[in-house]
Amino acid sequence: MKRIKALILGAAGRDFHNFNTYFRNNENYEIVAFTATQIPDISDRSYPSALSGNLYPEGIPIHPEDEIADLIKANNVEQVILAYSDLSYEYVMNLASLVLANGADFRILGPKHTMIKSSLPVISVLAVRTGSGKSQTTRKIGKILRKQGKRVAVIRHPMPYGDLEKQRCQRFETYEDLKKHECTIEEMEEYEPHIIEGNLVFAGVDFEEILRAAEKEADVILFDGGNNDWSFYEADLTITIADPHRLGHERSYFPGEVNARSADVVIINKAATAPSENVDKLKKSIEELNPKARILIANSPITAEDPELIKNMKVLVVEDGPTLTHGEMKYGAGHIAATQYNAKEIIDPRPYAIGSIRDTYQKYSHLSDVLPAMGYGEKQMKELEETINAVDCDTVIIGTPINLARLLTIKKPSVRVTYNLEELGKPSLEEIIIDVLKRK
Repeated sequence: MKRIKALILGAAGRDFHNFNTYFRNNENYEIVAFTATQIPDISDRSYPSALSGNLYPEGIPIHPEDEIADLIKANNVEQVILAYSDLSYEYVMNLASLVLANGADFRILGPKHTMIKSSLPVISVLAVRTGSGKSQTTRKIGKILRKQGKRVAVIRHPMPYGDLEKQRCQRFETYEDLKKHECTIEEMEEYEPHIIEGNLVFAGVDFEEILRAAEKEADVILFDGGNNDWSFYEADLTITIADPHRLGHERSYFPGEVNARSADVVIINKAATAPSENVDKLKKSIEELNPKARILIANSPITAEDPELIKNMKVLVVEDGPTLTHGEMKYGAGHIAATQYNAKEIIDPRPYAIGSIRDTYQKYSHLSDVLPAMGYGEKQMKELEETINAVDCDTVIIGTPINLARLLTIKKPSVRVTYNLEELGKPSLEEIIIDVLKRK
């Protein structure tokens, strides 16, 4: 039987998961290549034979996304599968138009073909957009579960930026595990807060294997979604975070609208820092998209370890990278802290940027007076460090989920900004979760 030749468009996450769950042993298809975007230095490598199965003894090549048209023509590709997230509908349809103009079908695999079932209760935390507040929400849920005496295994949405075979199934319990797996800043930002809280963290590439490993050590699986993707697992409770600072994105970004429509609970976060009319309009929009969802309102109050290092100072603000880049936010917690604690001036870091940090500003032109903490590899971490140290400022405000001063040599006083989820009104997350666990 002739196999259908297909190309998978991805960003080192959903693309590999879709392949593993649907295509790996599917003799009806031949995956000729993956493409990669969003993350630096993840193209021009291969999905290894150890992960790709018997149908692909040589592995599968990974190409830059801008080679789509050439790949379709050179390989007689019949289907192109979109398998990454945090995309505007305009961007999705531009991709679709490119694919269709070159003669192939454009396809998106849905949850039924890509979700895995667990033997344990599963809570999935998703979002409408990157940077909406998943991190503080998953930490809050972890506390609630531990208070109920549950062992929690957090399974983090994939970020396999290194050796894919080594990253097949990763387990993190201590700081030493972060070093052992040679984690990037982006990975540590997601894993370290959970480790501090006392949760086991699992991540990697093969999410069937990861789930089975986690089930041996936990009572509850907490799927920590990234990049506003939907869950890799069938969930007993799906919680989606929406951001009133990006009103309308719940209807104009993929797959954020999927997450808004499929949620059991939608948390409208950052209510205190957004215009009140945005909160009201977002609530109405969610009610129209998903009438069955419970809608909770929450804040993410921001505190600085030493406000005196901000007051009347010239500050450099370093923010979470993905929130600013493909999350498209112009600022984050660090910038809010600079205003909240009366900084004298927020320094524009762009004139000081070097290497890939400079390239980031060119690609994401909406950024101005904040520095995205890009750290996808050792070289980029060094360029971030050199950029920070070159800026003429009194204080560096660190608005990232982890303390960069522990990872980089910052030659100026620095102050870390932290944030946690603060619910407003009833029902509470705790009440909802306890009810779900009782029913399960």
